[in-house]
Amino acid sequence: MSSLYLAQSDSLISFDVEGLVDQFWSNTVDGLAQGSIYALVALGYTLVYGVLKLINFAHSEVFIYGAYATWFTFYALGFRPGPTAELAIFELVGFLLLALLAAVLVSGATAVVLERVAYRPLRNRGAPRLVFLITAIGASFVLQQLIFIWRGGNPEQAIRLLRPEPVFEIFGASVTNITIVIVLASILLWLVADTFVNRTRFGRGIRAVAQDPDTATLMGVNKERVIMMTFLIGGLLAGAAALFYMMKIPQGAAYQGGFLLGIKAFTAAVLGGIGNLRGALLGGLLLGLMENYGQSLFGGEWRDVVAFVLLVLILMFRPTGILGESLGKARV
Repeated sequence: MSSLYLAQSDSLISFDVEGLVDQFWSNTVDGLAQGSIYALVALGYTLVYGVLKLINFAHSEVFIYGAYATWFTFYALGFRPGPTAELAIFELVGFLLLALLAAVLVSGATAVVLERVAYRPLRNRGAPRLVFLITAIGASFVLQQLIFIWRGGNPEQAIRLLRPEPVFEIFGASVTNITIVIVLASILLWLVADTFVNRTRFGRGIRAVAQDPDTATLMGVNKERVIMMTFLIGGLLAGAAALFYMMKIPQGAAYQGGFLLGIKAFTAAVLGGIGNLRGALLGGLLLGLMENYGQSLFGGEWRDVVAFVLLVLILMFRPTGILGESLGKARV
C-alpha cells in the first residue's frame, strides 16, 4: 500500500489515499449510521438553542442516561453479557421496543428535571447567559459523577440482542441489518420532529417563542410550557439515539461515554446550522462521513481531530453553519 508521509519535528502524519479509496463505500455506510446517531442528539442541542439561545452541554448526559436505561432494560429482561441471544423476529422487535420506551422515558425525564432544577431558577432570576452556560457545564459534570458514584468508572459489559448480519452490498461494502435500522429509524424520527415543529399548533408555539418570547407570551403562548416541552422532545430523541448507539456499540454504557459524543453532536448542530432542525440532520450525516473518511486518510488516531478541525473551519468561514437559519425564522 502506497502512502505519502510528511515528517514534522518528531511526529509523522500519513496520507493513505489508497486506503481512503479502497474503503470509501464501507466508510460511507458506517459514517451514515454514526452520523444518524449524531443527528438525533444534535436535534436536542438545536431545539434548546433555538428557543433559549442556550448551549445545553448537559445534553450529552441526557443521552448517556438513556444508554444506561437501555442496558438495564436488557438486563431486566434476562439477557446477560456474552453471545448474542437467539430470538424470533417478533421477540426481538418486542424487546427492542421495550428498551426504546425505557430509554426515551429516562432521557426525557432527565431532560425535564434538568430544566426544572438547573435552568428555570436562573430564568426566574433573570440571570445572564454566561451563568446559564456555566450551569450547563456544571450540570454535565454532576450527572456524570452521579453515574460514577452509582456504577463506578468501568463501562457496563456488552449485551447484544441483534447480531450484525449483512443484508446487501453497495459497491462491495456490506450493509448490515443494524445499519439499516439505525439510519431508517433516525430519519423517521427526524421527520416526526420536523413535522411536529413545523406543522402542529404546539410547534407554532415553539417557533413563536424562539422568534420573540415576549410577544408570544402576549399572544397567549405559555412560554414555560413550551420550554419544558422543548427539553422533553430533545430528551426523547436523545433516548432513541442511545438505543441505536447501544445496538452499534454494545459496551457504550459508560459514565463518561456521552461527553465526546455530545461534543460531536454539538459540532454537527453547528455544522448544519444550530437552531435549524434540517441542519441538524445534515450536519450529523456529514460529520459521520467526514470522521470515517479522515480516519482512513490520516489513521484512526486522527478520527476525533478531523471532527474538531471541521468545527473550527466552519466557525471561521461560515459561523452560521451550512443552512444557517434560526428555528424562529425557519421556513416550512
